Amino acid sequence: MDIASLLGIVGGAAMIVMSVLTSGGTLGGIIDIPSVFMTIGGSYFAMFIAAPLKKALGMFKIMGKAFKVPDFGEKNIVINMQALSEKARREGILALEDGLDDLEDPFMKMGLRLVVDGTDGNIIRAIMENEMTQVENRHMEWIGLINAWAGFAPGFGMMGTVLGLIGMLNNLEDKSSLGPNMAVALITTLYGSMMANWLITPFSTKLANQNAQEMRSKEMIIEGVLAIQAGENPRIMAQKLLTYLDPVTRKAIEADVLKD
Repeated sequence: MDIASLLGIVGGAAMIVMSVLTSGGTLGGIIDIPSVFMTIGGSYFAMFIAAPLKKALGMFKIMGKAFKVPDFGEKNIVINMQALSEKARREGILALEDGLDDLEDPFMKMGLRLVVDGTDGNIIRAIMENEMTQVENRHMEWIGLINAWAGFAPGFGMMGTVLGLIGMLNNLEDKSSLGPNMAVALITTLYGSMMANWLITPFSTKLANQNAQEMRSKEMIIEGVLAIQAGENPRIMAQKLLTYLDPVTRKAIEADVLKD
């Protein structure tokens, strides 16, 4: 589990509670069930207009990925690619076919299958880059829907505030209720802002970061596959792939993959 996501939700909630209490307010003062219906319920059901039913219902599963620490195996990519490159140089490209079924990464398997089949390097790059682009497009479609929800929430918060003000203005004769009614009217704006800035937008940002990590790992695989297809020196290929790694990970495996 990604503790950072959990910490962000729990810590954010704690800071909101502390802000209310230290300002002299009460938690009951910011709880309003009609505002929950308007802001959370209204903005979510707007997603059924903005997206197909399957995607509107599947958003929570996608957002749940923000609680998982992804492992795209960048370290293993460098090690495996170097080993495969050495095997290809030692035994020939066709020797790679024996171990293809043992590879866990379908993207790597696809690329190496093309190499074994004798496909031209430019065609291999075109196919793999198109595959990578389509994966990213699917990811960004989900992220775009989540961002759309983040945009709807404050709008429904303002709608709730307007409705509350209308109700307040209809009861101006009761001056003692103006203050409390105004406070309730503003709660929906608070809820919309909280949804967008504390929850939904941070979820989409984390998912976008995960997408970037996955695309980087696929770029590494493409570079490795093309290096093997071109018969590049395994050491040179390893150096090229190491540039994709963060300094800590790179230092941990550099001595092994670049050994003489």
